[in-house]
This record gives sequence, C-alpha cells and structure tokens, in this order.
Amino acid sequence: MNLRLLAFLPLLISSLAGAQTGLALKNGDRVALYGDSITDNGGYMKFSELFLRLRHPELDVKLFNAGVGGDRVTGGWMGPVDLRMTRDLFARRPTVITIMLGMNDGGYRASDPNIQQAFQDGYRKIVARIKKEAPSARVFLIRPSPYDDVTRQPGFPGGYNRVMQGFGDFVELLARENLYASVDFNMPLVQMLERAKAANPELSARIIGDRVHPGTAGQLAMAQQLLLSWGASPVVSNVKIDASLGRSQAFGAKVANMDARENISWTQTDSGLPFPVDRKDAITALVLESIDFDQKLNQQMLAVANLTPGNYDLKIDGASVGKFSSEQLAGGINLALYETPMLAQARTVWNAVWQRADLYYHFWRDVEFQATWADEAKRTQMSKAVNELSDDMVKKARDMAQPKPHKFELTRVVG
Repeated sequence: MNLRLLAFLPLLISSLAGAQTGLALKNGDRVALYGDSITDNGGYMKFSELFLRLRHPELDVKLFNAGVGGDRVTGGWMGPVDLRMTRDLFARRPTVITIMLGMNDGGYRASDPNIQQAFQDGYRKIVARIKKEAPSARVFLIRPSPYDDVTRQPGFPGGYNRVMQGFGDFVELLARENLYASVDFNMPLVQMLERAKAANPELSARIIGDRVHPGTAGQLAMAQQLLLSWGASPVVSNVKIDASLGRSQAFGAKVANMDARENISWTQTDSGLPFPVDRKDAITALVLESIDFDQKLNQQMLAVANLTPGNYDLKIDGASVGKFSSEQLAGGINLALYETPMLAQARTVWNAVWQRADLYYHFWRDVEFQATWADEAKRTQMSKAVNELSDDMVKKARDMAQPKPHKFELTRVVG
C-alpha cells in the first residue's frame, strides 16, 4: 500500500471503532419516555428523535412523550401512577421504555429518610408493573437531572442536588437488580454547568434558568446522554482523499466521479446528515462547547492530503462552504460546523420532527386526557386519525432525511 495512504489509516480505524458499537434501537421499536415536567418539556425526546431520523433514516422507530409536570413515583395531577402507566405508557405498546423521576419526589428539601423510602418503594412498584405488563421491553432508568446548585449557591447545606444524586444511586442499583440499563443525566450535566460557569458565569446560570428545568440547550445535553446510552455513533461520515493519487477512503459515505487532474472534484453521498443546532445562540454555543457535542455525536469529517501547498475554496453543489489551507485540509475539517446543503436538508427534518412531536403531545393532553367529556365515538375516530397522521409524518421525516449525492470541488485560490 502507498505510504501516503497509510497515513490515513489510524484516523479511519478510530472512526470505525467509534461507529460500530451498535444502536440499541431496531426497526419497529416504540419508545415511551415516562417522567415529570423535565420530560414533559419534550426537548430531549425531540432531539433524540431528530438524531435518529438524521443518522438512521432507514430505521422505523416511533417515540412517545409520557411526561407530566409535577409527577412523582406515585403519579400526580393527571392521575395516580397506576392510571398513568395504563393510559400514558402501556397504551403506547412500548418496546423501549425510559423513566426519569425524582425532582418532585425529594420535596425540594434536605434529605429525609421517610422521603427516600417513599421514593424507593414507589419506584420499585413502577418497575414491578413494567416487568409484569411489558416484560420484553428494553428499559432505561435515568438518574434524575440536576437541580442547579452549581451556578448559584445551594439553598441549604449540601444542596438539593445532593438529594437527587442519592436518588440516582438508588435508580442505578435498581437498574442493576433488574438487568436494566441506567443513564446518568446528573453528573454529566453538573460537569457541563461547571465548565460553562468557568467560561461564562452569567450565561451559565441561564442553562437551567429556574434551577429545575433545563432550557433547549440543556435538553440537548440530556439527549446526548440518552443517545450515547443507546450506542449512537459520533460519525456522520469520514472521507479521506489523497489528491496526488486521486483515491479515497470513506466510512459512512460513498465517493464517486473523482477528478484530480488539475483541481479536485468528486461526488459524495453520506449515509446520514449532520445535526442542526443554533450556533448563533450564545447559550447553545456555550453548552455545545461544555459537553463536547460535535466530538461525541456530530463528526462529518473530510481530509484531503497531498494538495499543492496553498489555500483552497471548498464548494458543494456550486456554493462556497469556506476557504481552507492545504494544512487544514490535510488535518481534516468537520463539515458539520459549516453551512452546507446537507445541513440545510437536516433543518427541514428538524422542523418535521418538532411538528410531529407537538401534534401527538397536544392530542394526548388536550383530547385523550382533558376532553373525556366529549363524544367517545368521535374521540376514538380522532385518535385513529391522529395516530395515522403521526405515522405518516414519521415516514415523511425519514424520507426527507434520505441521503442525496453532492458535488464537491476544491479549487486552489490564487493570490
């Protein structure tokens, strides 16, 4: 093998190792996310669904929000836990279940043995019900997300998040006892808050503005943890080109029509799409940096070696993406960070995912739950129509995310 091509192998092997862990979800899965207002907010579910559509458009998976504000392990204003689980969880026929509870159970006070015991007893009851009624479901028990005692002083010695961490230790133990997976939403977000505070104390306090409910960027941080627990790969695609040989190596992409006679051009079809985020939003940018999001989940890498030294204009489908030195291109650039046709396509999928999730959520809350006084036959008819429309919207979002070929051109900039 040519020595110049050998230089590409370590990076390619690293990408393959990170990408072949295997996704925990499969075709036909129905994922129900059960919890309190932090799940009710819907952000981490939407971001998780968006990732699945963008990176696995071939995968037919449906996600259902089953979070209710104020809920505890005993239930809440939408009904006691037994009713909630019957109506909002098992009625979705889930094959995958996530549970996150605890924020309200602690009572926003220092640790109390009676409160701890009530939380444990109630959580064990939830797990027993799942084992009885959905024994084959793959279950992910989530350690409670943090109460923000990082960017502001704790309200009492030790702080309320210490209570959440104690609850989380029990959740992890319960997961092990039942051969379930556990997911940590607490410590990674605490670490994110610490990094963000060190970088920008004022903005960091706005990530979880009320200390309980993460905003959009904080929800993305939780989605990252859930996706990683599902085995999500960091790699969108990894393409390496030797300009002097006119050869390529590609993972997660197909390269064709290579022309390296003067400048260099090729056609590239990635198997997935980059993740669209609002990088102009200061809080989002701070969180992305603090959780290392692009490194962990959003690598769309392009490396071009052995170019004539100088600067190059990279165009995709005729539009300039940016100008890069031959050294930058040899080291590799992450296309997910730039405005590309692939990112524009991803944004259309983003809109579709949000609209579908909001449609189903509002039907569940406004009709299935609150309009029980209305005509039952018509409500049943409407439920059937909404479910069919939601399924259709899932299919359309998957269709919108299907890979497309794009023409890449690298032209040396003279002067």
